[in-house]
Amino acid sequence: MTQANRSRAEATRHRLTEVALDLFERDGFDRTTTASIAAAAGVSEMTFFRHFGTKQGVLFDDPYDPAIVHAIAGRREGPLLRRITEGMRQAWAELPEPAEAQVRRRIAIVATTPELRAGMRANMERTEDAVVGQLVADGSNAFDARVAAASVMSGVAAGLLEWAASSDGRLHDRLMAALTVAGGADRD
Repeated sequence: MTQANRSRAEATRHRLTEVALDLFERDGFDRTTTASIAAAAGVSEMTFFRHFGTKQGVLFDDPYDPAIVHAIAGRREGPLLRRITEGMRQAWAELPEPAEAQVRRRIAIVATTPELRAGMRANMERTEDAVVGQLVADGSNAFDARVAAASVMSGVAAGLLEWAASSDGRLHDRLMAALTVAGGADRD
């Protein structure tokens, strides 16, 4: 793919995301169709599906798992909670900062749509499974790895939902606070 095609694809994906969020907020997630998103964005429904496999994909697209697993793989010493939280901090620091306003909108839509909360949990479970797989590959006990990963991911989910429900604060700060608590430390 050429740079021009990549830029055009990124612009289309961004437009689809913004239009979808607008429609989800205005009409509700259930009443918004992929056809209405595509039409409002000025593209075909097939173009929508090239960018997002499902309507839920607009909300749950998660590019972070490979970076998290890679960062955790580099940490083979210390308690599991610390290895996971420090790996997640490292991954977050190395990734481009997401557009906070868009992330807040996405999470707020999920938080206010009961059937989407299950999708958020499934998305978090995929991250959890990837983390557990890496920890086990590094020699950790599977049960211990599962409990530690589930604990951290629950803390991250709680932090994200709380942040999205508020109208202030930075995503980075809320995630770092969630990782601090999930890692077993008290916040001052």
